[in-house]
Amino acid sequence: MNKILIANRGEIAVRIVRACRDLGLKTVAVYSDCDRAALHVRFADEAVPIGENPPAHSYLRVDAVVEAALGAGADAVHPGYGFLAENPALARACRDAGLFFIGPSAEAMELMGSKTAARRAATEAGVAVVPGTKDPLGASVSDEELSAIAHTVGYPLLVKAVSGGGGKGMRAVSRPDELAGAVRSARSEAVSSFGDAAIYFERRLTRPRHIEVQLLADRYGMVVPFVERECSIQRRHQKVIEESPSVAVSPVLRRRLAAAAASVASTVGYTNAGTIEFLLDAETGEFFFLEMNTRLQVEHPITEMVTGVDLVQWQIRIARGEPLAIDRSRVLEPTGHAIECRVYAEDPDNRFLPSPGRIAALRSPAGPGIRDDSGVAEGLEVPMFYDPLISKLIAWGEDRGQAIARMARALREYQIAGIKTTLPFFRWVLDRPEFVEGRFDTTFLDRVLLERDNQSFEAREDEARRLAVMVAAIYAAQRTSSTSVWLPPSGERFGAADFRLKPEATKRLPEATKRGPEATKNWKRQARIEGLR
Repeated sequence: MNKILIANRGEIAVRIVRACRDLGLKTVAVYSDCDRAALHVRFADEAVPIGENPPAHSYLRVDAVVEAALGAGADAVHPGYGFLAENPALARACRDAGLFFIGPSAEAMELMGSKTAARRAATEAGVAVVPGTKDPLGASVSDEELSAIAHTVGYPLLVKAVSGGGGKGMRAVSRPDELAGAVRSARSEAVSSFGDAAIYFERRLTRPRHIEVQLLADRYGMVVPFVERECSIQRRHQKVIEESPSVAVSPVLRRRLAAAAASVASTVGYTNAGTIEFLLDAETGEFFFLEMNTRLQVEHPITEMVTGVDLVQWQIRIARGEPLAIDRSRVLEPTGHAIECRVYAEDPDNRFLPSPGRIAALRSPAGPGIRDDSGVAEGLEVPMFYDPLISKLIAWGEDRGQAIARMARALREYQIAGIKTTLPFFRWVLDRPEFVEGRFDTTFLDRVLLERDNQSFEAREDEARRLAVMVAAIYAAQRTSSTSVWLPPSGERFGAADFRLKPEATKRLPEATKRGPEATKNWKRQARIEGLR
């Protein structure tokens, strides 16, 4: 294996290029019309056009991917995640064309890609599944039959697409009168996203935690499960913040989860990288198999940060026939703690709608413990045709407290102009006491978003900056005044209201705090001179 075509774009394509370079392998990028100047195209050794902008005309074309690989003289295809990553047609087409497919077999992908088949496989492996239907419910099943089946499963429940993922094709149902509408909506989204109208019902657990176990499996029957990832910080069933390890998982429970994950993978003869997802009742320690992702996960960097294992490199090494040479006990014992924030080109103050456009300015964070897996650069366009994920920001610390502090620092350093991003939203989440204390579940984020006031995330930050400038201005005024800038306390008891500035010290503050960035420039400069922050 000497040259790998990367059938993807954005940050994951850049990540794979880097892994290939570390292994001394050549890379081939593919690109649609609007991605001609994209970062992954710049990073790869070669680049091949693959079609028009809509994914169906470019990144979702199996024939175009295989043709591009053969034309460029590539030996293998890496699908990344999303697009064709869990499409067995690509794995099969690569095998037929004599190309290595860096992922599981088409047969394993088909089996575990069906949510109902995966549930049966988990049951066969002796792993408990969330109560629900055993078989797919196709479009021919009547409303009356669906109602009877739902009654058997019990409310509240989830309507889920059999071929679903990433929260697509999923609807929550609390009462029987909501079922028909939820089924129609889930089917419509499932057909649009996956071309499959089949659904199934699953009992909705009350405030569970979403825990997943990364694993690697080679051709020789070796399965290595890794320390768990906590993925409970979700917005509408879509993960936005992940961390490893989980504060809710003890060393004993970690080994139980790992054993269950390895059992499922072994039962289906799985190879390469995959992830077993569980729902955990943190109070009882009871956990249930949810699904298997037959690909590299978006959140794989946090596992790499706490284990020191390059998962992408091992995907490639397994695909070319190498046996796993990883100490199972070592990768179940995390070194430190890691947190990941998925930075999207979305407007958090406008229902998180996509915010495509040109990146006018970009300043990435750095410093101890910080990793930024980005797929963009200053001056490039974030197109409207694809998932708006632009970067994954990862912070590592010796413990969870240090990881949170470093992430908060990195989020303050991260500056992107020209488009709206979720950076202000993440700064808000990390400041929530529930997050800091680890008191959350899969319903947490949707609940606190409903409960918060109507003040925008950016306005909240603007107010905080204005107050900081005001404090800097007061201190600067004090340093340049020969006498105190404060009036004497008005009463015998000292309190916040007792400390007031003299009129001559406050007359310049409105100019320094209310007229925008230009008016505050001098005060900020003075604050820096005085060593204030």
